[in-house]
Amino acid sequence: MDTNLRIAFIGGGNMASALGAGMADKIAPAGNFHVIDINRDAHAGWLQRGASAATAADDRLAGCNVWFYAVKPQFMHDAVRATQPFLRDGTLVISVAAGIRGDVLAAWLGGDKGPWPKLVRCMPNTPALVGEGVTGMFALPGVAQAERDLAQAMLASVGKVVWVENDAAIDAVTALSGSGPAYVFRFIEALIEGGMKVGLDAAQARELALGTLSGATRLARESDDPPAVLRERVTSRGGTTAAALKVLEDGHFMELIAHAMQAAAHRSRELSDEFGQV
Repeated sequence: MDTNLRIAFIGGGNMASALGAGMADKIAPAGNFHVIDINRDAHAGWLQRGASAATAADDRLAGCNVWFYAVKPQFMHDAVRATQPFLRDGTLVISVAAGIRGDVLAAWLGGDKGPWPKLVRCMPNTPALVGEGVTGMFALPGVAQAERDLAQAMLASVGKVVWVENDAAIDAVTALSGSGPAYVFRFIEALIEGGMKVGLDAAQARELALGTLSGATRLARESDDPPAVLRERVTSRGGTTAAALKVLEDGHFMELIAHAMQAAAHRSRELSDEFGQV
């Protein structure tokens, strides 16, 4: 833990709160965090942990070594305009805003001085709320190795981290892990509903569905075999699993998932075009 490190969050909603909770007293003391959010209701959890809070940027922001932008993409430009006057040389900026490219945000931050060099763009996901997130990260060339290490440590406090090489790959991360929890939750809904249709009550179906997903995911993570091999081991020729999988295959399950992810990646690029103009 670095007692000299001060961290600001511009936007204090659920994702920011999860990150702050993961980092507090691990990366930096809880009292070294500062959140800016126009909604005072968002301040409560931060204040309880010992952080400071404000509804607008002030000199406290200038004293922070690391800034996290955690606002919706449509509000990002306004947030940068409001906070940019407090930016100081050497400040590491980390963006968790979907769809805003790194080069665009760097241009907004730097203004007439040229693109801001110390910028990391990342895409965490909602399981960060329970410390089980996974985050894709991309750093501009001006980010030093020590700053990359710090950014990684901060995001790793709420789960796993995967570095990618460019903004386009962040769009892919958004399509897979950023939006992915919604796909999984929808599948859980389908398992529960299907279980009830074949004779289980709601509580039984929920317990079996959640346990199955949790156990299968752990097995896939801990096994040296690829998921295809694990699937084949469950599937006896002419058996019950084979009958179920045939229905999924006849419905083009794999293609449907791929098309869904392509739609998410396309929407991420659209957001960049819509809200990310230099």
